Amino acid sequence: MPILYEVHTLKGGNWMIDSTYSDRDKAVDTAKQLYAEKRFEGVKVIKDDYDATANQGREIVIYDTSKPAVERRAPVKETAKTAPAAGDAKANVDFKHHKHKAGAKAEVSVFLRSVIWLLVILAVIYWVLSRIALPRIGGVISDRQGAITGDLMAAEEFKQKAKEAEAAYDKALADARAEAGKIVAANKAEIQKELDAAIAHADAEIAARAAESEKRIGEIRASAIEDARNVAREVTAALVENFGGKADQGLVDAAVDQRLKGALQ
Repeated sequence: MPILYEVHTLKGGNWMIDSTYSDRDKAVDTAKQLYAEKRFEGVKVIKDDYDATANQGREIVIYDTSKPAVERRAPVKETAKTAPAAGDAKANVDFKHHKHKAGAKAEVSVFLRSVIWLLVILAVIYWVLSRIALPRIGGVISDRQGAITGDLMAAEEFKQKAKEAEAAYDKALADARAEAGKIVAANKAEIQKELDAAIAHADAEIAARAAESEKRIGEIRASAIEDARNVAREVTAALVENFGGKADQGLVDAAVDQRLKGALQ
C-alpha cells in the first residue's frame, strides 16, 4: 500500500483533514503555510502506513505545532465476537468521512495543478512554434514554392519551344514530301518516255527476228519436203523394180507428189 501524509487542522477544538499528499516534504510545507496564516489553532502531519506483520494500520505524527512527534497505532480490526462502542463507531465514521472529503479535495487540487501546468506547457510550445519553428518552416516552404514556380515556368518554356520545333519539323517534312512528289512526277514522265522507246525498239527487233525465223523455217520446211520427195521417189522406184516391173520415173514422180500433197494439206 502507498504511504500517505495527511495534513490536519485544529479549529474550535475539532481536528479536520485539510489535504493528503504522497510526498512528505510537500505535506510538511503545506502544514507550515497553513499554521503561518494564523487561521487555525494547530496543524499537524500524520503519516498513514500499514504494518503487514501486525496486520494493522499505523499512524505517526511527524509534524505538530504543539506536540512532539508521537506514534499511535490504529485500532485492530474488530472481529464478529467483539463489537465497538457506539461512540467509537461514530467517531470512526466521522473520521472516515472527513478523510474522504480531504482526499477528494486533494484530487481536485492535483487536477487543477495538472491543468495549469498543461496550459503552461501548451503556451510554451505555441510560443516556440510561432517564434522559431513556424517562421523557419514558412521560409522553407516559401523557398520551395519559389523553386517549384521557377521549375514550372522553365518547363512551360521548354514545352513551348518543343511545340515550335515540332511545327517546324512538320513543315519541313511536308515541303520535302512535296518536292519529292514533284521530282518523282518529272522522273516518271521521263522514265515512261524511255520505257516506251525501249518497248518499241524491242517490238521491232522481235518482229524482225520473227520474220527471219519464219523465213528460215520456210526454207527448212521446203528443203525437208524436197528431201522427203526425193527419198519417196527413190523408194517407190526401188519397190517397183523389186516386184519385177520397170519404174516409169514420170509416173513415180506424179504419184509421190500427189501423196505428199495430200499429206501436207
